[in-house]
Formats: sequence, C-alpha cells, structure tokens
Amino acid sequence: MPITNAHNDVASSTNPSAPLTVVVAGSTSAAGHAVVGSLVAAGARVAAVDLDAARLDALASAHDGVVPYTCNLADAESVNELANTVRDEFGSVDGLVHLVGGWRGGDGITGQTDEDWDVLHTSIMTTLRNTSRAFYPDLEASPRGRLAIVSATTAAKPTASNAGYAAIKAASEAWVLGVAEGFEAAQSGHKTEPKEQTSAAVVFVVKALLDDAMREAAPHRKFPGYTHVNELGDHISALFDAPASHLNGARQHLS
Repeated sequence: MPITNAHNDVASSTNPSAPLTVVVAGSTSAAGHAVVGSLVAAGARVAAVDLDAARLDALASAHDGVVPYTCNLADAESVNELANTVRDEFGSVDGLVHLVGGWRGGDGITGQTDEDWDVLHTSIMTTLRNTSRAFYPDLEASPRGRLAIVSATTAAKPTASNAGYAAIKAASEAWVLGVAEGFEAAQSGHKTEPKEQTSAAVVFVVKALLDDAMREAAPHRKFPGYTHVNELGDHISALFDAPASHLNGARQHLS
C-alpha cells in the first residue's frame, strides 16, 4: 500500500533545537489519541500512522503538530517508504511508539487456532519488527531516542485460553529487549569507545487499558487494575525527559 500524506507543507528540519519528532504507529485507537495528545502537549511533532485515512484526518484535526500517514505496517516495503517520507518531511525521528495490537482467544490450548495466531502475529509482531527496523538508525542516533510498546501482564502469566496472545506479547517484549541491547552496545556498552547512553527501548505492562467510552458504557463497573489511556500517554511523553540509562530495557508496570 502506498504512503499517503495530505499535508506536504511540513518542512524538514535538522536544527538540534527543533521539537522532538515521534512516530506513533496505530494512532487512531483510544490509546493512540491519548498518547498523541500527551506528546503534542509536551511540544513534540507527531507522525501519526494508521490504515484508516478518515480517522487519521480526524486525529490530525484535533491536534496541532500532527501529520497523518496511511500505511500498511505489516508490509516491510511500505514501512521503509514511510520512514523515508517522514525523514524527508520532518528530518530524523526521535521516538517510535508502537500501539498496533489486537486480541484473539480460544477455548483452551486446542482452541488456539492457526487463523488467530496469524492475525496476532501479523498485527502485533510483524508491525513491530517492520517499524523498529525501519526507524532504528534514527532512534540510535537521536540524543533522546526512544522506542516504547505496550505489553500485557498475561505475557508473563498466560492461561490456556489466551496462550497465543500471551506468546505473541512475550515475543514482542523479547524483540524490544533485543533493541535495548543494540542501543547499549552502540552507546554505553561499546567495547572500544563507550559514550553516554542516549537511546532507550521500554516495555509498558498493563492488565488492560481503559478509556472514557468504556466507563460510560459500564458506569457501575470498577475496572480493577486497568490503566487509563491518559495515564499511558503521560508515561510515554515523560520518557523523553528521563535518563536513557534508567530506561533502556525496562519493563514498567502500570495500573
């Protein structure tokens, strides 16, 4: 799928004092809206990426500093094209927030179908691999490079009925920890020329996410242990002001 962007008037910038540029993949969900809003409020420019052009335009209309891009993140060639387009229009990228997800479950281990596995693997793992590889050079080179994903507590404590989902979430965490090791090896852990750690890859762990629409639909429900999307947004925007050495490879639990 080709990359489309109806806002081609955004100039590229290599000025080190320019605002941070953050790519939010899967930006039109409730979590995406909260994360984008928090990043914009913190002064960042956001490249919002999703498949639904109408929802992207609505997101961009709600926030200054947001440029929408439609892209099939499961297709590596399209993601590489996206990365080049974002660099042309913004300059290098400082952050990648991966919010592409989905959930499939079944009745016990035998109910974990191949179809559900393929959907989960494509929507969660493939999109994470494609985006993190495409933007990795930018994140490593940035003085405040950050990669963040949202995982689930079930990744560490799966059940038979969600074994497929938990396995994919655990794999995505492992991938991010691999990115973190790459950042460390290139910076503070470099064997011959170590330098300050400036890039970090972080996993946020939640039981489940909560938004206002969910509360309105079930006003008497307590949602114990859930994390509101606004809290997630605040934690993600705060990543860019925290020391990378404290963040890199962290698995942070939110509740």
